[in-house]
Amino acid sequence: MSTPQGRRVRKVQESREAMAAAAVDLVLERGLDGVTVEAISDRVDVSRRTFTRYFSGKEDAVVDALRADYARINEALAARPADENPLTAYHRALHDWLDNDPQAWPRRPRAGELLHLLHAEPALRAAYGHVEDEARNESVRIVAERLGQDPEHDLRPALAIALAVGAFGTAVQFWIAPGATTPLPELIDAAFTALAAEPAPSTTPSK
Repeated sequence: MSTPQGRRVRKVQESREAMAAAAVDLVLERGLDGVTVEAISDRVDVSRRTFTRYFSGKEDAVVDALRADYARINEALAARPADENPLTAYHRALHDWLDNDPQAWPRRPRAGELLHLLHAEPALRAAYGHVEDEARNESVRIVAERLGQDPEHDLRPALAIALAVGAFGTAVQFWIAPGATTPLPELIDAAFTALAAEPAPSTTPSK
């Protein structure tokens, strides 16, 4: 049974998602310079004050959906069996996300256009970089906890995640390349297969 608190939380989340979706749609339609916070607020019929309770600016709103996706990837990573190699765990977490999340960004209309824009616009690139850094730090924390390692003094969790995120990013670059036809899951598999040919970071806990 839904509780008042649960309904409020759901309403807050729905409002945030609506503003983020409006920001993406408007930026793809008009370009970043052609979009204001007021335009985003008007699109979903909320006040500017409401918008600023959720986002620091239009750039933050545009990248918010990707922030949510990275959070779901990390949830999937944390749920992987503890005996999996970190690279294997991240690889399978990506598939868990793609297979089980109907809102995963590769399924959204114009996802490729958005990713191109994130790299083309310096302000969006900076906002996206912040999201990536947050997600990467959380991934490192999860892997370190899985391995019983201290991420502040043992470089192996960070190295494992750097390799995994690099493989994922490379797959995405090939997926959005002009004329590309290979599905993203296949490109992810190819990237991690290439990594598997190299020695993986040790999973032996530090003494």
